Amino acid sequence: MRLSILAAVLSVACAPAFAATTYVKAGRLLDVESGRLLTDQAIVIEDARITAVGPAASTPVPAGATVHDLSTKTVLPGLMDAHVHLHGDADLQGYRRLAISLPAAAIKGAKNARTTLMAGFTTVRVPGSPGYADVALRDAIATGEVEGPRILAGGVSIGITGGHCSDNNLLPAEYKAVGEGVADGPWAARQKVRQNVKFGADFIKTCSTGGVLSKGTEVGAPQYSLEELKALVDEAHALGRKVASHAHGATGIRNALLAGVDSIEHASFIDDDGIALAKKNGTVLVMDIYNTEYILGEGEKAGFLPESLEKERRVGATQRENFRKAHQAGAIMGFGTDGGVYPHGLNARQFSRMVQFGMTPLQAIRSATVVNARLFGIDKDAGVLKPGYYADLIAVDGDPLQDVSTLENVGFVMKQGRVYKNTAKE
Repeated sequence: MRLSILAAVLSVACAPAFAATTYVKAGRLLDVESGRLLTDQAIVIEDARITAVGPAASTPVPAGATVHDLSTKTVLPGLMDAHVHLHGDADLQGYRRLAISLPAAAIKGAKNARTTLMAGFTTVRVPGSPGYADVALRDAIATGEVEGPRILAGGVSIGITGGHCSDNNLLPAEYKAVGEGVADGPWAARQKVRQNVKFGADFIKTCSTGGVLSKGTEVGAPQYSLEELKALVDEAHALGRKVASHAHGATGIRNALLAGVDSIEHASFIDDDGIALAKKNGTVLVMDIYNTEYILGEGEKAGFLPESLEKERRVGATQRENFRKAHQAGAIMGFGTDGGVYPHGLNARQFSRMVQFGMTPLQAIRSATVVNARLFGIDKDAGVLKPGYYADLIAVDGDPLQDVSTLENVGFVMKQGRVYKNTAKE
C-alpha cells in the first residue's frame, strides 16, 4: 500500500508543531503483542515517534521534556477502525441522504473525524466517500488544517448498475441518476480502479452483494460476476492497493474470496466453506456487530427505509452468530464498526459485543491494533507501543483486560506525539 504509507509519512512531515521531547508516565501499560499488563512504565517520545519504553525507575525524564503523568491510568496503543463512514451521519438515512450536498458532506466529515479521534481512534479506514471527500479530508488532517485520525481513503466505491455501494437507487428513472462508482464489466471495473488510484485512494472498496441500507437490493444477492471481481482485484493489486469487499451473502463472499480480496466487510451470512477459504487466503473478516442495535432501536426515527429495517432484522442475529463461528474457527478478525450508521464516537461499544460473542478482551483489543495495522499495511509504524513506532496512544481508567467497556471512556489521546485530549489530572 505505497500511497497509504506515503500519506502517513507526509502526515509526520506536515504535522503541527509540538514539543520535541515528551515523557509519558504509565501506571499500567498494555503490551498488546504479549498480552501483559506492565506496571510503572515510561514512554519517551521524540517528535512523532517513540524512542524508549521501559520501567519508569530506569527510564529517566529527558532534559526539557514535556511530562504527562498517567500513573493512575492504563495506557495502550491508539485504536483503529477498519470501516468508518466519516461523511455520513446516523440520523440522515434513506431519502434524507438526498438533501446532503458534497460540500455539506465534507463539512460533516471534518466534524466526525474530530469526534472519532477524541474517542481514541487514531487511525481509520474510510470505505468510500462521495467525490473523493475522504481523500481531501485525509490530506487536510495530515497537514494540520483539521483534527482527526490518520485516514486510509477508499475513494469512490465501485460496483454494478443498481448496486449497493455504487449507484443512486433512491431517485426514479426520469432523473437519470447514475452513481459515480458504477462500473459494469471487467474492463470498466479496471478503469474505475485506475481512476480511484489517480485521485488518491489508498485502497479499493467494492461490493459483491446487496446491502441493508440500499434501496432495491437484496442483502444476500451476489453482485459482480467472478470474472469482474477478479479483474478489479488484479488491477488493484497491480497498482499496490488492497481491496475491501462489502459482502453479506455466502455466494458473494465466496466470489470475493476467490477473486483474492484482502478483507470481507460485514460477512453476515458467511458459511463454513467461506470461513475455511478466508482462513486459507489470510483474508480479514471485518464484521460490524454493534450497529444492529442502533438500526433496530433508532432506525425508524433516523429515516432508515422500511425495507432496510426488515433486512436488518434478518441480518443482525445471524451475523453475530457467524462472528462467533468464524472466530472459533480461527479466521482473522479485524475491528470495523460501520461508523456513521450509528452516531460517530461510539465506535468502542463494539468491543463488549465482540467479547459477548466469543472473544477475550485482549483478542478484541488486538483486532483494533495489531490486526488492523497489518490489514492497513502500517504494521511497521503503528499498532504497538515500542521504539520506532508512532506515538499513537490512549489512556483509560481501570483495566480493559478485565472490563473492555472501559475503552468507551478514553480520557487521553495522543497521535504522533501530539496530545489531542487530556482529561487526566496531572
